[in-house]
Amino acid sequence: MERLNLPPANLKIAKDKGRLQVFDIIRKKYVALTPEEWVRQHFLHYFISGLNYPPGLIAVEKVVKINGMNKRADIVVYDKKGTPAMIVECKAPDVAVDNSVFEQAAGYNLRLGVDYLLITNGMKHYCAKLDKQNQGYVLLGSIPQYRDLND
Repeated sequence: MERLNLPPANLKIAKDKGRLQVFDIIRKKYVALTPEEWVRQHFLHYFISGLNYPPGLIAVEKVVKINGMNKRADIVVYDKKGTPAMIVECKAPDVAVDNSVFEQAAGYNLRLGVDYLLITNGMKHYCAKLDKQNQGYVLLGSIPQYRDLND
């Protein structure tokens, strides 16, 4: 797997029936090591080690019902009250993070009502905050620390 534009993460990698697996620190189990999972696991480690996000307030592959269909948000971060605060949509490094990826995350947000959307392919990261007054999103210059999600 390729080096990402994220701090190195100490990932536990194993082989099962000839396939690589990575230990998911949130779900507490090994999952298939796909390029998208590589990005997600690095981001989870960055959230926890670099930005002080509490592991107990992070969900992975959160089911979100949209138009009667079950979709899965890659990562949902909750605030101190247990309310969804951020949706993260992860893509493989070779997938462009463009407006369609942002719209995917925004679609999940119609159901969850978070203040922050983050899209990443491990190389490029875009984080936006909901501007309720103007009913749109404002692109942020950096990814907020956990404490800043709760302001």
